[in-house]
Order: sequence, then C-alpha cells, then structure tokens
Amino acid sequence: MNKGEQKRQFIIEKAALLFNEKGIAGTSVDDVLEVANTSKGCFYGHFESKDELAQASVDFLLGKLTDRRNNTINKHKTAITKIYAVLDNSKNPLKSYIDGGCPIVNFSTETDDTNPAIKKKIKDMVSAGIAAITNIIKDGIASGELSNAINADEFATRMMLSIEGGNVLCRVLNSTKPMQVMIKNLKEELASYALEKA
Repeated sequence: MNKGEQKRQFIIEKAALLFNEKGIAGTSVDDVLEVANTSKGCFYGHFESKDELAQASVDFLLGKLTDRRNNTINKHKTAITKIYAVLDNSKNPLKSYIDGGCPIVNFSTETDDTNPAIKKKIKDMVSAGIAAITNIIKDGIASGELSNAINADEFATRMMLSIEGGNVLCRVLNSTKPMQVMIKNLKEELASYALEKA
C-alpha cells in the first residue's frame, strides 16, 4: 500500500467510526476532515463525495464484522461450540465490538429509505450471516452431532433476528439483560438437538 492508499484508508477508518456513531446524514465532510486531520483538497483527491466515502466506510465496518465472525467460527471444531461462540460475541451490546454500536442496526435503520446502495450492503451482510449459521447447523446434522429435527435456516434466521433485536433493546434499556436471556434460550434450544456432546 503506497502513501496515497494509506491516507485513503486512514480517512475511511476514521470516518467509519464517525458515521457509525453520528449517522451518515448527521456527519458532515467538515466533521470527517477534523477527525482525519486532513484538508478538503486531500479529501476530494481521494473521494468524489461524502456518499462514496460512506460506502467505503460501511464496507470497512462490515468487513470487520465478517472477519470477527469467521475468526470466531474457525477457532472451534463442532457446530454447537461454533454457534455458542458467535452468540457470545454479542453478549455485551453496551461494550460493542465497534464504537457506536452494531453497524448493521445503525445503517439499516438510517438508510432504509434513503440509500439503496448501503441498504443492499446491509442486506447482503445479513444474508451472509444467516447462510453461515445455516451451513454450520447443516454440517452438524451431516456429521451426526445434531438431530435433523432442527430447521437450520429457521434457527439461523431467528438467531440473526434475535442478535440484532437484542442489540437495539439493550442499548435503549441500557442493560445487557435482554441479550443474556436471548443467548441463554438459543443455546438451550440448540443443545436440545445435540446427539453427542459438543
């Protein structure tokens, strides 16, 4: 990565946290210039507009979430321990992995009717997360770890819905209790399908 590319990446990373905390609409180019300690000339040398920067910033944040999920999954051998670990990644929404809370929640709410390109990025991220959990469960069924009575796609969809809904409720209530309850219930449900110890 040359100096120009490094500077561009630096601006993306600084802006990403700002967008996640204040929202895209609530963040001005001047806000970005201040947090990235750069000039307008430098900014527009790297980005045509705030929208281009916002899209790159969303890609950066969603990439961080994807890497974390994949790294978590790859540390474990069984379907149950993989899913438990993914759930545990979300156990404290008040101390979120990325400052400002979950980018999926933040950007999906903000861009629902205003930014189709970013909305699609969030949709693809959610779909990929559901697919990853679905595949883990199907692998668990195929290996004889889990009963085929579990509906892999439905469980994965409810898990994603519960995590993102839990993120919202916990931050609104300033309590981790909703997430703790949800994680406990999903773990108990998954364990009920176990055919062997994880």
